[in-house]
Amino acid sequence: MHDEQRHSLESLYRKYAEQLFYYLVKLSGSKELAEDLVQETFIRATVSLEFSEAENAKAWLFKVARNVYLDEWRKRKRRERIPFLSRLMKEKEMVSPYGIPEEEVVRQAGIHEVKELLMHLPEKYRTILYLREYEEFSYKELQSSLELSEAQVKTELFRARKKLKEIYKKAERSEGQ
Repeated sequence: MHDEQRHSLESLYRKYAEQLFYYLVKLSGSKELAEDLVQETFIRATVSLEFSEAENAKAWLFKVARNVYLDEWRKRKRRERIPFLSRLMKEKEMVSPYGIPEEEVVRQAGIHEVKELLMHLPEKYRTILYLREYEEFSYKELQSSLELSEAQVKTELFRARKKLKEIYKKAERSEGQ
């Protein structure tokens, strides 16, 4: 590895390691595993070094981190059944600047209830909401890290928010009975 590449990778580590750690804690539910996965992410980054533009480095690293996590999850799933994304987002992570439906859910339900509702979302919806709302990924970064088109990103976010609202309304109806 050239000095320039090493410096670039060290710079990326200082800039994104903590964000990747929290992202991987949310996915895995384990701080220890998240630490290992961050290291594995940067090992893979060292091997491939596919990024070319600094503005795409963050999305590229989150894509690598997600793939590292999925590889680990598949290995563990073969050995034992583990819940996917058992740790859920905190209240502040779900507040949308657009005021739809996460904000409505947070306003109307306590944080415990929100966590319960989120457990019913499919993994892909939890992931895209996490990256958009907590990590503040742009649509372009979501496209790159999740390997989706811009239209797919918008559609998935819309569906995730709609599904969350449906789950909330269903839970509200069942409590009223």
